[in-house]
Amino acid sequence: MTIIRKISGAFTGGAIGGLADSINIWVLSQAGITSLLGVSMKPEFTAPWLYQRMVWGGIWMLLLLLPFWQQKTIWRGCVFSLLPSAMMLFVVLPGMGKGVLGLGFGALTPAVVIGLNFIYGIIAAFWYKAVVGREAS
Repeated sequence: MTIIRKISGAFTGGAIGGLADSINIWVLSQAGITSLLGVSMKPEFTAPWLYQRMVWGGIWMLLLLLPFWQQKTIWRGCVFSLLPSAMMLFVVLPGMGKGVLGLGFGALTPAVVIGLNFIYGIIAAFWYKAVVGREAS
């Protein structure tokens, strides 16, 4: 297994996970589910917004190259998704003026961010496992 294939699998898995995460938050906001939860996040589905989320999703999931929990794909995806969640909750959302944990969007913002990022991480981990095969499992 070449390192290029591993890097490609991890990055692509993260990008696909980022796509799924972006679609999820957009659909939840369009369907009014985030509003029902008291979360006022309403992203606009634009190419620059999506591109940025997919690229960063790919970069973050290079963590899949680390040789931890290789037999536990779901666990691995969830744990590795906690780092981009922390970045979002402690750097990005406060930088947008929404306060630590993004509480300016609503009290359940941290749960929404972490929950959607778990899905992102799981998708990325399964993609990586499928590309890399037995070596990652």
